Amino acid sequence: MATFFSWLNDQLLRMVWLDNLVKWFFSDVIGIHSDTLLYSSLTFFFYDVIKIFILLSVLIYISSYIQSYFTVEKTRSILSKVKGIPANIVGSLLGTITPFCSCSSIPIFIGFTKAGLPIGVTFSFLISSPLVDLASVVLLASIFGWKIALLYVLVGIILAVIGGSLITLFKMEKYVESFVYQQINGSVEENGFLTKKDRRRYALEQLSDILKRVWKYVLIGVGIGALIHGYIPASFIETVLGENNPFSVIIATIVGVPMYADIFGTLPIAEALVLKGVGLGTVLSFMMAVTALSLPSLILLKKVVKTKLLVVFVSIVTVGIIIIGYLFNFITPLMGI
Repeated sequence: MATFFSWLNDQLLRMVWLDNLVKWFFSDVIGIHSDTLLYSSLTFFFYDVIKIFILLSVLIYISSYIQSYFTVEKTRSILSKVKGIPANIVGSLLGTITPFCSCSSIPIFIGFTKAGLPIGVTFSFLISSPLVDLASVVLLASIFGWKIALLYVLVGIILAVIGGSLITLFKMEKYVESFVYQQINGSVEENGFLTKKDRRRYALEQLSDILKRVWKYVLIGVGIGALIHGYIPASFIETVLGENNPFSVIIATIVGVPMYADIFGTLPIAEALVLKGVGLGTVLSFMMAVTALSLPSLILLKKVVKTKLLVVFVSIVTVGIIIIGYLFNFITPLMGI
């Protein structure tokens, strides 16, 4: 049974057949020697691009179909029934079923705040939504394995819960811009009963919309990953981001913040860095910084919260990401990962 599941994982998630096909095409059909840097970069690029788009198409459709059962109003209704840390946990978990980037999550954050949800709960949602979702978890597992993917989910949810809980503890409600609290006249209505056909149509629309938004970042991310994998010497990367540099996690976090990409665009870069010997914790810190603290999302967030709350949010998430990075760099060797 274990052998069967291992084979299934290799064929469906890691797509070993695709890796072999791409390598055969460039070596036997095109005639590029397998020992060259060009071969290494090209095979990395085409294998990752094709694999990511296949998995994205399947997974976004599935996650969007599931999401059709969780409208914003229904999500708000669920969150309003729990209080305290359990509410932050539920907010974080609901964030994991929404396939949004950080910028897309902010309008929903505004909607939740208008609806009267505690500010800490909405921030837990805001942190977890871009960090963790079904598609990113399966993609992560296809590259690094299920153990790492599940650990990533766990630390993402913990970071979201702690971040939201601290914002509640610090009583930061007064630092949200006043217009956000202004109630919209009338109640927010549910979309009514959706048939299976409606849900399939919704899932296809979401798939089309998300692919239109992320395709360029996937290509850019895979392109950067291919250059790192093929042309940048491992010695240079290890000097800057390797375990011997005590500031590697901090550097990776700082480098990640100005970038704008979702997790689908950062995964190929992370894969290339791991293959070059960079510690898993350092790579996870980079991924989390890009997805949770991208500069465009912070600019959008600044329009709805005051500077003090923005600084507190960024500080909490940054410190949490750095701690997670160093913790993973310490424990993964002990776990044999």
